[in-house]
Amino acid sequence: MLLKKRHAPPKASAMIEALRGLGYSTAASLADVIDNSISAGATEIRLQFYWDGLQSRISIIDNGRGMNDAELEAAMTLGTINPLDERHPTDLGRFGMGLKTASFSQCRRLTVASRVKNGDLVCLRWDLDAIAESLDSDWYMLEGPAAGSELFIEKLSSFESGTLVLWELMDRVVTLGTDLNHFSDMIDDIELRLGMIFHRLIEGARPGFRLFINDKQVAPWDPFMTGNPGKALESPIERKSTSSGVVEVQCHVLPHRDKLSEEEFLKAGGPEGWTSHQGFYVYRNKRLLLAGNWLGLGKGRAWHREEPHRLARIRIDIPNTADADWKIDIKKSTARPPVFVRNWLTKLAESTRDKARKVFAFRGSPTTGIGGEPIEHTWRVEHLKSGVRYRIDVSHPAVSAVIEACGGHKDLVKAMLRVVEETVPVQRIWLDTAENKDTPRTGFDGEPNDTVVEVATVLFNDLIERKGLSVEDAHQSMLRTEPFQKYPSLIANLRKTLNE
Repeated sequence: MLLKKRHAPPKASAMIEALRGLGYSTAASLADVIDNSISAGATEIRLQFYWDGLQSRISIIDNGRGMNDAELEAAMTLGTINPLDERHPTDLGRFGMGLKTASFSQCRRLTVASRVKNGDLVCLRWDLDAIAESLDSDWYMLEGPAAGSELFIEKLSSFESGTLVLWELMDRVVTLGTDLNHFSDMIDDIELRLGMIFHRLIEGARPGFRLFINDKQVAPWDPFMTGNPGKALESPIERKSTSSGVVEVQCHVLPHRDKLSEEEFLKAGGPEGWTSHQGFYVYRNKRLLLAGNWLGLGKGRAWHREEPHRLARIRIDIPNTADADWKIDIKKSTARPPVFVRNWLTKLAESTRDKARKVFAFRGSPTTGIGGEPIEHTWRVEHLKSGVRYRIDVSHPAVSAVIEACGGHKDLVKAMLRVVEETVPVQRIWLDTAENKDTPRTGFDGEPNDTVVEVATVLFNDLIERKGLSVEDAHQSMLRTEPFQKYPSLIANLRKTLNE
């Protein structure tokens, strides 16, 4: 039986306009172009932003190995690479569409010039206006730069080898009403995001690699604050072998705000802020694909970004052979863990989230005392069928001392404590925490040392005089008692004073 076929090529202008709607941000588009430079062996990549109103331009130039004419034509043609084909392990691409789709999403004229070592400079461009005005539906690339753009292309002449990408007619970047301030703000935002996406390469994963924006070197943003002594968790790397390669995971719980300087706190918040940057960070070849997302995982229902877990950040490294399994999209902005690693990742995330929640709740204070003994907390939690209730622990030294000292008035004190328990402003505390993005101040935080000493002295003396403890035993007891475990040096001074 003869198979009947019909030739159905897409209309160039319609197809390209559709591709422009893939939803790239400007930073994501530039990251895709930078990926090509890295795959070409570049160690230095320079982005230049030229402000000229609606005629503004962006150029990306690298010192990679460059392309000859045939290679450039292939790189500029849509659909020349099959995403299922085996790639070099260090290749950051997959679909062979990134340069074109990323660029088309931002500009109507894409010019690419390149040269290999000892080779001539070659140049091709896509002009969407020219395609739209064409009477046929064919796909035509134009040779050489557009009139008036030659000066930008000439910058490549001083390179032994490399590639230059030029965006012009940037109708999705500079629109009516955009001024220099808007353009400058965009550059600042792009710098932050590229510093995050390529931070591991800048930090040394790719020796000698440097990234510049307008001649200023881009600083890396490490979401994990690697090596910070105040971190509650920086786990060993765990590995899992899968059919598409080895997946590596490292769990991190960042320091509470109280353990950071104002500068450290602001920097660690990242481009989107603390709450938005919790979750998994998925990398491929040290390049960040997805930042701050719980990947649809969770027990019973998917986890969402919540304040108590904002200190939890988990790094995942996948090989580029795992793209299909992880459903990496063309923009490199979404990922879904395959079934065979979901339980493993969920278990690791549960432990990390729990640790992060405790650090957030206790403001980074230790939850155990000297020798690993538990801290005597003022409040205890009761989990009932009807919900959670908070009770004052009458065995706490400060509470028990008052009850015992009141003699016949114990019932009055206990009644007062019960009123306090029943009138804790839970909703107000919850609202203030949500609005202020931080837990309310407790445990003498922000109070002068004299205040802490005054209260601690009363309790310290009570342990010795009423309970009959030795100075050393009283000292040890105070270090196991909330909130005084946070002030070991002050408690030590009390012991020293009494011993003298």
